[in-house]
Amino acid sequence: MNGWRITGAAVLGLGLAGCALGPSGQAPAMPEPARYAASPPPDGGASATGPELVVAHVPAAAWWIRFGVPELDALVTEAWAANPDLAAARQRLEAAREVLRAQTGATTLPSIDLGAQAARQRALGLPLTLPPPFPELPRTSTYDTFVGQAQARYTFDLFGSIRERNRALADRVEQQSAQWRAAREALAANVVSGALTLSALQARLDILASVAAGLRRDEVEAVRRQALGAAPRAAVLDARRQAEAVAAQIPGLQAQALSIRHALAVLLGRTPDQAPEAIAFERLTLPAQIPVLVPAALLAARPDVQAAAAALRAAAHDAGAASADRLPSLTLTAAMGRGGYDWPSALSPAGALWSLAGGLTAPLFHGGALQARHRASLQAHAAAQDDYRSTVLAAFREVADALASLEQGGAAQAAGEAAASAARAAAADAARRAALGAVPPAAARAADRQADLTALDALDVRAQRLLDAARLFHALGAPEAA
Repeated sequence: MNGWRITGAAVLGLGLAGCALGPSGQAPAMPEPARYAASPPPDGGASATGPELVVAHVPAAAWWIRFGVPELDALVTEAWAANPDLAAARQRLEAAREVLRAQTGATTLPSIDLGAQAARQRALGLPLTLPPPFPELPRTSTYDTFVGQAQARYTFDLFGSIRERNRALADRVEQQSAQWRAAREALAANVVSGALTLSALQARLDILASVAAGLRRDEVEAVRRQALGAAPRAAVLDARRQAEAVAAQIPGLQAQALSIRHALAVLLGRTPDQAPEAIAFERLTLPAQIPVLVPAALLAARPDVQAAAAALRAAAHDAGAASADRLPSLTLTAAMGRGGYDWPSALSPAGALWSLAGGLTAPLFHGGALQARHRASLQAHAAAQDDYRSTVLAAFREVADALASLEQGGAAQAAGEAAASAARAAAADAARRAALGAVPPAAARAADRQADLTALDALDVRAQRLLDAARLFHALGAPEAA
């Protein structure tokens, strides 16, 4: 009795020790930056052109609605519902969850199987007489057998090998779930960025079309003046050159706009011929406020960081399973049924069959394979730690870059808008003077053209700030339930 107690205590102690066989799956400590960018934001992060940057602990949900047009929300909603790549990723995630359920059920509960067999066979000869109630076998040695039984099998997880593998698979499913959320947010960001880029490109095309029309009028006037002898042929050629130079830019931009529309259509799950139209650029507004997460909240909001953390936990559980594989395993099997050489004997009390067996297996020599697998799992865990650090640093950098672009672009937008306003005022003044006959119509058209070209520069800056805002929103992550 004492020997059994000692053995049981030893097994229990080794089983408890199995809980600590693997490394910790906790994420390594990361330094929290005092601020994201290398230099402090100008004027505390606010500018005359906005947006206001406010400290937050929760990321903005459905941030694209802050650009002021309902069409963006409709596009993102449609993409989430119809994008085939996102749908395929979702199906793969559900398949992974079912695999986890299958592995957990197969390894934590006993397996029970029912079997039945009926056979007729001829042996070399059986010159023996069986005791009652079995009949004497015929000398021909041809006989029937009938067997039916239930079999049960269960492996005891003494040292946590099964538990560690199940936990590793669960963490990999969680990693895949986080990757799906990252793909979902990336899809939303791509749809918004594509729509913003398309709107800015269409606005540029409209301005260039206006400039090209003005230059065509200058060319027509130069031809008329040449016919009257008031202008040389060089003036006509110069006007034509300018008009053709601007007109040559339009087809390439139109092709680029069509390419963006086609890409948006695919993101939305449509065919290219059903591509969405451009949103009027003047309807888009820069968000008034952007909640900038503190670094600790950023790590919880970024799905790529959460995926890296899940991969780290899975690697730790893999190392624990590799350690447990070097320890003994215990398997219990049991069977119960009936058998005989005919149905009456199989159903009689003498036909009862049963078996109960326990097997203890301890690895003795595997050519160093178990030790090598354990060392490999520890190296994989160390690599997962480095991957986590890299992912966190990349997240900090994305936020810092987006913040820097958005903050520094405020001054450029203010200057561009001031220049565009001055050029438009000059064009209006030139138009009034031309109406009074103080300057020729060509001078008014030149001033108007200069205002359009200045508006192009302001358009580029404003479009970039819209894209920077979308980029910052995406870099800040999303709520878990978004």
